[in-house]
Amino acid sequence: MTMKSPFKIITRSIATLSITRSGRPISSNHQTLTRIPNKISSIHRCQHQLQIFRNLLLQTASSDSVRMERLSDSDSGIVEVKLDRPEAKNAIGKDMLRGLQNAFESLSRDSSANVLMISSSVPRVFCAGADLKALCVPTVAVIEGAALGGGLEMVLSCDLRICGEDAVFSMPETGLAIIPGAGGTQRLPRVVGKAAAKELIFTGRKIDGKDAMSMGLVNYCVPAGGAYLKALQIARDINQKGPLALRMAKRAINEGLELAMSSALALEEECYQPLLNTKDRLEGLAAFAEKRKPRYNGE
Repeated sequence: MTMKSPFKIITRSIATLSITRSGRPISSNHQTLTRIPNKISSIHRCQHQLQIFRNLLLQTASSDSVRMERLSDSDSGIVEVKLDRPEAKNAIGKDMLRGLQNAFESLSRDSSANVLMISSSVPRVFCAGADLKALCVPTVAVIEGAALGGGLEMVLSCDLRICGEDAVFSMPETGLAIIPGAGGTQRLPRVVGKAAAKELIFTGRKIDGKDAMSMGLVNYCVPAGGAYLKALQIARDINQKGPLALRMAKRAINEGLELAMSSALALEEECYQPLLNTKDRLEGLAAFAEKRKPRYNGE
């Protein structure tokens, strides 16, 4: 079995936003999520090939408007994608599209990446949209400034969201006689509830970081300028956990929400059982017994 990249879905989402903004929204259904490998054994079989290509993929992930950086030393396993197109306030063009394409594809193939942080290098603006939900590693959005339209849709597709108090969120599409077209009408009500989502989409009203926090749109709202450090703290906590467990936990949560409870519990068991015989699980037990931090290798 070969690993199927979720990247075709991501590319279609970005391309639709950057060219026409009139295509069909990306569906967050069970079929999409099952692109994540069901069996840990398939990951093991691919690890040798992935290691060969990892450095090449990371090199090709760069562009003039997207920078991908791997943290080192104790933060090894944390990857940052930074959007840097100040002249266009991070609107997605061909170069940014190419950079995001390479970055996300390299991450989907890199088993040593444990957590992704995505942020903006441009003051007071986040970004236009992309679909990150299909990535199997945990993703953290770092929002300082504006996350409007497609930018908010990218925020919603991340697993965790950290913002500064001066962040601004809005879905203004109905004012342009269209609707959010990259998952906004589906993800926003799942995050903040149906009534709140309808009000935000129908009116296009802008909300700040504190309002976003109060309605559950973000996990944390911190003083302006502090979102990156808070996100890095959370990424470091995630990075200390078992990589295979993180992938399986994300799969169980995302796919389980689309199922009835009985089927969701069966999915949880399917994700749980393969982890019992991994080297990481034995290392976790040994570390607990020896009262030390575990050293996980994703095996």
